[in-house]
Amino acid sequence: MAEVTQFVFFDFEMLCSEKGMTFESMEAIRLGAVKYNIKTGQITTFDQYIKPKSNQSLSSFCKELTGIDDAHLKKASSFKVVFEDFLTWVGGVKKSRFFSWSPSDISRLRIDAAEHSIPDGTITKINKRYVDFQAIFSKRVSKTNASVESALRMYGLPFIGEKHNPMYDSYNTLRIYLNFLNEPIESDLLMLKHFIFDDEAYSVTRINQHLTEKINHDLSTLIGERDVFHMKDARKMLKRTRNLVNKYNNILINRSGLFSKENMSLVDKLTSFYHEFLGCFEEHHSYSSKVIILDDFAVKRVSHLQLKQG
Repeated sequence: MAEVTQFVFFDFEMLCSEKGMTFESMEAIRLGAVKYNIKTGQITTFDQYIKPKSNQSLSSFCKELTGIDDAHLKKASSFKVVFEDFLTWVGGVKKSRFFSWSPSDISRLRIDAAEHSIPDGTITKINKRYVDFQAIFSKRVSKTNASVESALRMYGLPFIGEKHNPMYDSYNTLRIYLNFLNEPIESDLLMLKHFIFDDEAYSVTRINQHLTEKINHDLSTLIGERDVFHMKDARKMLKRTRNLVNKYNNILINRSGLFSKENMSLVDKLTSFYHEFLGCFEEHHSYSSKVIILDDFAVKRVSHLQLKQG
């Protein structure tokens, strides 16, 4: 794959109705995008209305939600023409990485491209280079599927431009991404707040001590000294262990350097125990066992995970 030299953030506005519509029938009616040159930081924009195949007038709900009216669409080009203009503006799919806030935009692209007989090869190339940034942000920072507006607020940023204008939505998504990329400490502090500490108060200067205490507390309720479980109880414990791994996994993949080797080692050992436990559970389940017996090594691994408080 060619070297990536630019980021392309894009967003569709679609047909909509207060009564609801199938996603397949929600044709794109506007495409907005921003292009970010990685080397220079230069930003260029793209914004075009799209004339849908549907001849029905836009509902009042859709007009109010999107700010688009029938006059905009009567003058607009078809999806195929707009998409060709978009590719010309991009200037090279192979050197681009494509982003949107939620996978609905790439799904919209695939559906409308097929409807307008656009070669599948072009869409496949974009899809291979596509990133659902909302999913990454949810996994690494917010825990829940945040909106563009709420993600901006997490970084103390205002929304710039008109809401429901896809070009401005794309631009603001780029702003979130650049903060996520270039402010790893702030991003990891947000992660701690949303994944681990919730509304609990903690000191940034003593973050590792607070984190150790939190991990120890969670681990103390996990297994104790037991090594034999009924399968029903084992399933519940497996779920609790998986939830802990998801809760603390970002400690291992952090980019900020905030976290101590000791805390990273704790999370690593917890993750290893989970995979051992999962393998053991699946083996017992395959034999329709009524109880599960953990080997001595696995029990010792989790019962000795806790660090001594200093």
